Amino acid sequence: MAKLAFLGLGTMGFPMAGHLAAKGHEVTVYNRSEARLNAWGASHKGSLAPTPAQAVVDADFVFACVGNDDDLRSVCLGDTGAFAGMKPGATFVDHTTVSLAVTKELSDIAASKGLAFVDAPVSGGQAGAENGQLSIMCGGSETDYAQAEPVMAAYARICRRLGPVGSGQLAKMMNQICIAGLMQGLSEALAFGQKAGLDGEAVVEVISQGAAGSWQMVNRHKTMLADKFDYGFAVDWMRKDLGICLQTAEEIGARLPITALIDQFYKDVQLMGGGRNDTSSLIRRLR
Repeated sequence: MAKLAFLGLGTMGFPMAGHLAAKGHEVTVYNRSEARLNAWGASHKGSLAPTPAQAVVDADFVFACVGNDDDLRSVCLGDTGAFAGMKPGATFVDHTTVSLAVTKELSDIAASKGLAFVDAPVSGGQAGAENGQLSIMCGGSETDYAQAEPVMAAYARICRRLGPVGSGQLAKMMNQICIAGLMQGLSEALAFGQKAGLDGEAVVEVISQGAAGSWQMVNRHKTMLADKFDYGFAVDWMRKDLGICLQTAEEIGARLPITALIDQFYKDVQLMGGGRNDTSSLIRRLR
């Protein structure tokens, strides 16, 4: 068992840190919201810290799962940041979906301080985090990944190193590109079926068993047909992620014409007041 710190107790981080504590690790957590911090402490065995620097003292591994580039910098840098408190040789594992630029910036700073760094964004949503069934895409040295992988196994369905630092973030971009396209296709199909007067659930029961089947279809069609979207991965966060994808595509010379279009469709959903709705709410703009 290891001494761990977990920074960020949002929708994903709260259960992820809980899985680590349940495995018997010595876990100290930090969260910007004190109420959320206390809620975790009330339901899990572990210690609470008022700053990232205090949370990471003597930790072998430090995990972060926060919102965006600026949030990640805030928990890593400065006098109260994680890098100020981590012991040399400790490993920082970033589960946040962030830009390639901030990943490389922070990994370079970590290296200058004698710290290991693994970028490890996740996919699987709230249910995956709660059930310990996340897909984890990792970038980092073979040695650093090999040390961190057994600890991440506490909440992983699959965990793979895909290359050097930054590879995890690039893989997560691919993941979000796929989800956006699948969600738009599913939205169009279900809206089409409703206009045609078909029983959407009956149709999905059939086509989900064929070549059109997907996780999104199986897990989201019922709520989409029922116009229920107050759960899951928020549109605001998807737009943040797609913005990273589009920026990176511009930098590397890749073309994402459909992704760019769907990003604008998600903007429509935001303008309809659905920024906190699940990404499956794309169907709303077709009705």
